Amino acid sequence: MPMDALRTLFRHHAWATLRLIDHCEGLPAERLKETVPGTAGPILATLVHLLAADQRYLRHMDDQAAVRRIHESEPATLVELRAAMQAQAARWDALVGRADELDVTLPRHQDPDIPHAQNLLFLQAIHHGNDHRTHVCTILGALDLEVPDLSGWAYWSV
Repeated sequence: MPMDALRTLFRHHAWATLRLIDHCEGLPAERLKETVPGTAGPILATLVHLLAADQRYLRHMDDQAAVRRIHESEPATLVELRAAMQAQAARWDALVGRADELDVTLPRHQDPDIPHAQNLLFLQAIHHGNDHRTHVCTILGALDLEVPDLSGWAYWSV
């Protein structure tokens, strides 16, 4: 995949996540605890999970700790999630810029390590972000709340 295409995917990943966080900031706090069947869980918990997993993928790639660590077992506000995603967007952009130089081995606890795993991690980050943003949007729609347009079309028109 050309680097421009990979860069576009990760810029959309950051934009869509930030746009969803911004949208959720306009909701009453009790709405952030809402969930519906078939999704990953409550809105805020799903966003925390998305950002926490993103940080783990990044750490495997660049071996750096996040400036503001997000973890599923610790409460986080939307303001904290926004700041974390902004920092993560810069890290993804830097990694994409040197994607051809990366040679990441993903350690596995009981299975063999996965060598040359950088493309797997790029792929998983994009998939995981789309998956959980969709979960949050599904909750919003099921509750008859406004759903932000996070599509590639919307991103491209910005």
